[in-house]
Amino acid sequence: MPANKTGPAPKKKKGRRGRLVALTVVLLLVAGIGFGAYWGVSTVRASFPETTGSLKLPGLTDPVDVIRDGNGIPQIYADTDEDLFRAQGYVQAQDRFWEMDVRRHMTAGRLSEMFGKGQVRTDEFLRTLGWHEVAQKEYDTKLSPSTKKYLQAYSAGVNAYLKDHQGSALSLEYAALGFTNDYKPEPWTPVDSVAWLKAMAWDLRGNMKDEIDRALMTSRFTPQQIAQLYPQYPYQRNRPIVDGGGVDPATKEFDPKAGGSTGTGAGTGTGTGTGNRTARTAAGGLQKQLSSLSTTLEQVPALLGPNGNGIGSNSWVVSGEHTTTGKPLLANDPHLAPQMPSLWYQMGLHCRTTGPKCNYDVAGFTFSGMPGVVIGHNQNISWGMTNLGADVTDLYLEKISADGYLYDGRQRPFLTRQETIKVAGGESRKITVRSTNNGPIVSDRDDELTNVGKDAPVADGSPDRGDGYAVSLRWTALTPGKSMDGVFELNRAKDWTGFRKAAADFEVPSQNLVYADTKGNIGYQAPGTIPIRGKGDGTFPAPGWDPAYQWKGFIPQSALPYEYNPKRGFIVTANQAVVDEKYPYVITKDWGYGARSQRINDLIESKIKDGGKVSTDDMQTFQKDNSSEIARLLTPYLTKIDIKDKYVRDAQQLLNGWDFTQEPDSAAAAYFNAVWRNTLKLAFGNKMPKELRVKGQCLYVRPAGDTGPADTQNKLVRECGERDGDTAQPDGGDRWYEVVRNILDDPNNAWWKTDDRPGHPGLKNRDELLAQAMKDARYELTSKLGKNIDNWTWGRLHQMDLKNQTLGKDGPGFLQDLLNRGPWNLGGGEAAVDATGWNASGGYQVTWVPSMRMVVNLADLDKSRWINLTGASGHAYHAHYYDQTDKWAKGELLPWAFSEDAVKKAGKDTLTLSP
Repeated sequence: MPANKTGPAPKKKKGRRGRLVALTVVLLLVAGIGFGAYWGVSTVRASFPETTGSLKLPGLTDPVDVIRDGNGIPQIYADTDEDLFRAQGYVQAQDRFWEMDVRRHMTAGRLSEMFGKGQVRTDEFLRTLGWHEVAQKEYDTKLSPSTKKYLQAYSAGVNAYLKDHQGSALSLEYAALGFTNDYKPEPWTPVDSVAWLKAMAWDLRGNMKDEIDRALMTSRFTPQQIAQLYPQYPYQRNRPIVDGGGVDPATKEFDPKAGGSTGTGAGTGTGTGTGNRTARTAAGGLQKQLSSLSTTLEQVPALLGPNGNGIGSNSWVVSGEHTTTGKPLLANDPHLAPQMPSLWYQMGLHCRTTGPKCNYDVAGFTFSGMPGVVIGHNQNISWGMTNLGADVTDLYLEKISADGYLYDGRQRPFLTRQETIKVAGGESRKITVRSTNNGPIVSDRDDELTNVGKDAPVADGSPDRGDGYAVSLRWTALTPGKSMDGVFELNRAKDWTGFRKAAADFEVPSQNLVYADTKGNIGYQAPGTIPIRGKGDGTFPAPGWDPAYQWKGFIPQSALPYEYNPKRGFIVTANQAVVDEKYPYVITKDWGYGARSQRINDLIESKIKDGGKVSTDDMQTFQKDNSSEIARLLTPYLTKIDIKDKYVRDAQQLLNGWDFTQEPDSAAAAYFNAVWRNTLKLAFGNKMPKELRVKGQCLYVRPAGDTGPADTQNKLVRECGERDGDTAQPDGGDRWYEVVRNILDDPNNAWWKTDDRPGHPGLKNRDELLAQAMKDARYELTSKLGKNIDNWTWGRLHQMDLKNQTLGKDGPGFLQDLLNRGPWNLGGGEAAVDATGWNASGGYQVTWVPSMRMVVNLADLDKSRWINLTGASGHAYHAHYYDQTDKWAKGELLPWAFSEDAVKKAGKDTLTLSP
């Protein structure tokens, strides 16, 4: 079957007639199981919004126009700020209210009210974190009066829509939910919008997963081995975002033109650190407990994608001196979980006349349920975001008793609150949330974690473990902040000064912000509330009883790195290190390793050398670059190995002459990625503790704690993996590129050697292991793609499914068929610029994607381009449910009209909202 580059895999692709047939078949199926009397085509279409004519929207001061283009993307025109955001709430509710409703129940820990007892444990954990409680405090005490007015107007718009729509008129999902639950949505509140920033921060929280994984590794690996698996960032090869620069010790101000930083010399290099020996020793016995916590974390809905090294984004900006337009070009594509509908909602918010009453003329990508534009441009500036990856969470071990916790030699009382969890179809559950000075005790949500440290070895001077240690979480997002103010400030910023002011309020999550303006300037700012630690470096759980491990404050905003019009003429951010080792503060010890960022740097430099210019088409082409760095590194070793078995050698020969690109129809890409997966499994994966291996993967392994040489090993024991496939290790991201790079020229390195075990002979060196990986890959792909290598394609292995995040995953099969779409055969890959991520431990299925793409042309904003992963609508079988996906899969972008004339010219439907 040939790979499909343009859309869903051939077996699922349908034309307009095919979709109608499918709808009829599904409805007949529904009727056949007893729901046909209630459901029909009218039920499916009941929630489709009105997009033409005139509707009343109470509370408006003047009429508002909503112009939708051929893809259903709305552009709103109003005369006051409050009218603008009231209409935004109404329009987003038209298209996406189910998504909004699920989000607010997740952020409030109230999923059980919609979906029953199966969500109680998730709600307990979310209530323990207290996102909604913190959001309420932000709204009450931190946000500006204007932000509150905008949030109130947005909520009023949502509620006006809810007043006239319920059940199937809201969405198909409510019709389905009605068979098992009498749930009815409550009115929307401003805090529902603010709380979404906490969910965004949770998924972009930095190195918490790495902190747990390192602790779990202590049962199998020595500290030296763990350090090898978390190598130093390759500063000399992969350029940080900011070249040079330094912090003045007296003023605490960052100067991007300084020759180098001075200060404490704390550095930012990735590694396990040396200042946390007490915590590391205590962590050594926490494998079972931390694994349980890790499992709990995985159950929290990861709406943005699997947390870890892979999650990230690309953004870059090129100044006018290097572009064909003479003004900057800015590109952005955040890498998030594929889902239906896309996390993003495209929209324009326009004041007919900008002035004191109406301040906004902005367009871009929004979050349904939150007013304003998150990423995009206004009439003066454009901005993009990537995950900075700042380490803003720490796990603390706590010595507790019934009455409190130990800190600085004294017993302190818990801060407690009671939470009642309502359960659809069941009895309410009550929990008590306990917190220490470090934060909520997350171990209270798991029986195993109540005995944290029960058998853990601890350093001399640590408190008696008694009944065990608990685990608490300190996280910057649990302190009220002003990030919502920052969103609106970004939307109305007119220049670099306004942009930096907005960035200073964007406290959580910490995001790399790139900038360009219509006057020709480009820039970068690292914002966020980032802790300064005492002892320890955040790489392992810390002893909560020791004041030396407390946070000592936060990096001053003035000291955070930035650049403005750098001499090189471009700025690239793709989750690499922000600054070099001389920077005096620790931002994180767990940067992304720069494979994508350096590839983008190289692409730009190759284009502008000798006076070349970058065009809008070039920016779009760069976004689809799918070259594999690890293939470029490893393939020369693979092709030199003498393979005796012709069956395997035939596959090996696919790599001869391969250019390392990962097109969906490439047989070589399919085979290489299978070899890479099997190399990682043999060298590292099979040696991981069970807590990090894939669920159900059972192996005969060395007993826990046996880290001696092979000739002193104890008898092998059988153990089965416990980790979800999307988050198991090794995941194959660019951290693993560095791990392998560091041992590739050492053919007798211990990592290349494997134990004799049932069904697999011991391997003695690099070439034996690589030969075995090629053999295993040949047989794996034979089982998946067939014996004939001419029929192999990367896209058939590497598929993307778009699933509704609730009923599309856990609902009845027929309902999943109604709501989900796919699969699509994709190119790209892990740590490629076209970052269609997959976890090498779990398989080849796509786990995160460029969730949208945009290229902004600051010379002529109407010549900018954008695309969403799915479509504007969240309603199954609506024409705009996934009408952008085929184009997205091919790397195409849609025209992005911005001026009123261009918007009207592109408009297909106009709806007038009247007072």
